[in-house]
Amino acid sequence: MPYEKMWDMPIKPVVDRDGAPVKSITHWVGNIVYAVVAFVLKVAFRTKTIGKEKLDAVASRGGCLVVGNHASYLDPAFLWIAGRPKHWIRFMARDNMFANAGGLAGQIISRVGAFPIKRASADRVAIKRAATMLKRGECVGIFPEGTRRGRGTANPELHGGAAFIARMGKAPILPCTVRNVDAIKHKGERVHFPQVTTVFGDPVYLEDFDFLPKEDRLDAAMWYVMRECYALLRDVPREQVDMAELFPDARDFSNELAGRKLSRDAASL
Repeated sequence: MPYEKMWDMPIKPVVDRDGAPVKSITHWVGNIVYAVVAFVLKVAFRTKTIGKEKLDAVASRGGCLVVGNHASYLDPAFLWIAGRPKHWIRFMARDNMFANAGGLAGQIISRVGAFPIKRASADRVAIKRAATMLKRGECVGIFPEGTRRGRGTANPELHGGAAFIARMGKAPILPCTVRNVDAIKHKGERVHFPQVTTVFGDPVYLEDFDFLPKEDRLDAAMWYVMRECYALLRDVPREQVDMAELFPDARDFSNELAGRKLSRDAASL
């Protein structure tokens, strides 16, 4: 099957407006990939997940946008297996990844739910596709910084693009992080095998930012979400995260959001 076709197919069974089943991506490839990848990562990195019940609580009510900081090319793998077997997090991936290995990479990652986005552009097709997935009740994964922190020359960005997708898809945002993944491989060094822990935080709802001027709400929501991600990463209170240091070119919402806890307790949903 052309992998371009799979990008618009649901990953789990759904029905159309008339109640007829809609053809979804077959799971046998994804299940094999999950079994192999989960086994390798579990053995090599003694993987652990914290807060899986928060993903369960939010995903049981509909779609959710899973947002994390980006430290390693292995981030999606650890997050994907942390959600499985119950949830299939569909990650936005760089469009050039799908042509690797003569298109075989595109077949594999498309069958586990991934879809492409063009870097350094407002990819309206990818945005619309992600919003449609959210409306279908699926989980979509995004690393909004745009690049891996500390890798290459590009600076991590902070803007409201991911929040815009959540608004279009009428879905909450679930902050997350993968601890120690950046310690696996440093440039010029051998591979290390630290314990890697995936952590899910409490959901954030865009309507809770309605006290701000309309033009600031999406940017403020992403500022808050990324602060949550780095608080989870460092296991510190959110107020201890220096966002001005992490995103020196972004607007700082410290004053506007001071003292506000805008993430909801998932247990109360």
